[in-house]
Amino acid sequence: MNLRTYKTASERRTIVEEISKTKLPHIGNFSFSEDAAGNKNCENMIGGIQVPIGVAGPITITNSTETYESYIPLATTEGALVASVNRGAKAVTQCKGVRVVAEKVGITRAPVFKASSVFEAQKLIVFINENFKKLKELSEKTSSHLTLLEIKPFTAGRNVHLRFKFDTQDAMGMNMATIAVSNTISFIEDETNTTCIALSGNMCVDKKPNFLNFIEGRGFRVSADILISENVIKETLKTDATKILEVYNSKIISGSLLSGSIGANAHFSNILAAIFLATGQDIAHVSESSMGITTIERSQNDIYISIMLPDLPIGIVGGGTNLETQKEALSIMNLENTQNIQQFAEIIGGAVLAGELSLLSSLAQNSLACAHKTLGRGEKI
Repeated sequence: MNLRTYKTASERRTIVEEISKTKLPHIGNFSFSEDAAGNKNCENMIGGIQVPIGVAGPITITNSTETYESYIPLATTEGALVASVNRGAKAVTQCKGVRVVAEKVGITRAPVFKASSVFEAQKLIVFINENFKKLKELSEKTSSHLTLLEIKPFTAGRNVHLRFKFDTQDAMGMNMATIAVSNTISFIEDETNTTCIALSGNMCVDKKPNFLNFIEGRGFRVSADILISENVIKETLKTDATKILEVYNSKIISGSLLSGSIGANAHFSNILAAIFLATGQDIAHVSESSMGITTIERSQNDIYISIMLPDLPIGIVGGGTNLETQKEALSIMNLENTQNIQQFAEIIGGAVLAGELSLLSSLAQNSLACAHKTLGRGEKI
């Protein structure tokens, strides 16, 4: 049965109810625009799923030019997560805020071409370098919001992967990049006697943990740090620097090495997934975004903590950010209808650091299980 032939979510939902012999009254109760979501975000739409959303903060953030406060919307079904980030944000703010550097790297798309030999593969690379201006023109014809930054070739035998990198302004830009690259394919094939095997050849690298993006970056590269004072460690985080450092060395360093993790952190994915879901990001990008590094050093009785996110593909226009509830979540951070993608990256960096600080402190304090019992299960301790 082709559900696409039915015109409304209600009609499709009725068919699904009949087939599955169940009722879907809550899935059928949603507030975002059916027309917009059904045509741009979700095929065969039958309704919407509700996820609880909480707010952590405020968190104080300092970039190279200003200091500001923001709240952090977090959509999650994991009890204790919002409370944990909230505690970390409180500790950060008590120490005058987290310093954040957010560098726009660009979004990538990497088609793979097949040449007849390694000689022809090398000729393709020379052609790409000599014709960058023409490829830039063809790419940028597809969108006025797109700039081609570079094309980097990688070879494996006679296969040539071309990693296109774009500035997509305030959009995450994956669809923009895909359409732009597609517009160059015929020109490359006709001029080089090669064949494009796939528009995406896994060198983008999109939605997969990988060392290429870890090293070169993708989307935004974000670094954040702060010195947490002895008093805040004791009064707010309920532990001490020695215990936090011991947890860090055993968990983040030893545990990450033993497990072969790409990166070394406590739970980047927790905070990223909750922010992505709340604000209409592509949730699958958490698979690559969560590979980052947390560092902790002792400074007398204080601790220095930093985080590094090398691969953060995000947007504040386009995609899921256009849905009404996601727009509202962005407005909590004063980002709706703005052109400040940089600030969004900074807030995410601050939130991730706050979440790391709080979880490592909870483990040092030995309160993690208790927190999940009370906040995740509603049990009285």
